[in-house]
Amino acid sequence: MQYFPKKKLILPEGYFVNSSQIPLPKEVNKLLANCGCETFPIKPLSEAIQKSNFFFTIQNQLKNKLYGFVRVTSDRGLNANLWNLSAAQGDNQQLFYSILLQVTLEKINREMPGCSISVQAPQSSFKSLEESGFILDPNGIRVMGYKL
Repeated sequence: MQYFPKKKLILPEGYFVNSSQIPLPKEVNKLLANCGCETFPIKPLSEAIQKSNFFFTIQNQLKNKLYGFVRVTSDRGLNANLWNLSAAQGDNQQLFYSILLQVTLEKINREMPGCSISVQAPQSSFKSLEESGFILDPNGIRVMGYKL
C-alpha cells in the first residue's frame, strides 16, 4: 500500500522528530504506561529497539522527555510492523500520533515499497490511524502474538 499524505504536519515550536538517538527504555516504558500500554523489562526492550529496522521519537528541545515513539521491524520484502506506537497524553497527542505515522509511512514507502503494514497501537491512536488510511479490524481482533 502506497502512502500519500494529505498535507505535511508540523510539530509545535520546540518539538522535533529524532531517529538517530536511541531512547532510554525507561523513558519508552513511561510513555507506554502513559498511553495505557503494556510496559516491558528494560533489557528486552532495549534489545528490541536496537534490533528494529528503524524508530522515530518526538522530543522537546527544552525538556529531556519523550513525547512520542514508534519502532519498525520488517523482512524488507512483504511485511513491515509498527510496534509500541505511543504519544504523551494531552492537547497534542493526536498530532504526535499523526506525525509519527506520517514520517514512518513515508520511510516505509521509500525503503520498503510494497510491504504490507501492521500496527501494534493503543486505542488512543485509532483516530490518527484511520486518518492515515489504516482500516481497523472489523471483526474485533486486536492482537496476535506468539511467546517463545
